[in-house]
Amino acid sequence: MVATPFTPIASLLGGALIGLSAVLLMWATGRIAGVSGIAARLFPPYEDRQFAGRLAFVAGLTAAPILVRIVTGSLPMQTIAAGTPVLIVAGLLTGFGAVWGSGCTSGHGVCGLSRLSVRSLVATLTFMATGIVTVFAMRHGS
Repeated sequence: MVATPFTPIASLLGGALIGLSAVLLMWATGRIAGVSGIAARLFPPYEDRQFAGRLAFVAGLTAAPILVRIVTGSLPMQTIAAGTPVLIVAGLLTGFGAVWGSGCTSGHGVCGLSRLSVRSLVATLTFMATGIVTVFAMRHGS
């Protein structure tokens, strides 16, 4: 088992930046920063005047690691023990869950909870419980 290092300052800073970004997006556009909804609306049948903003949002998400590399000279160490087939299935299940749950962890967990949405509370508790059970099963099931 690989232990994840305890990084309270980086975690606090990251959480604050995510919260600030969500507030700024809501203030500037009136939209919730739900990544799955924003990304899904980049594809047909969605065609409106907010396409460029959605594209910029997703481009910012993908450009962030490049910016970290430029600023620090390296990327944080990442290891994924799963192979490609498992990652594909995990991605499809995550996408299905985001559609079925009417949003993802960013939309429900960050924006929904801050708006005191009961639906988002239920969704976030479901995400967390499922994650906890999955990790427990993967680490203790064999």
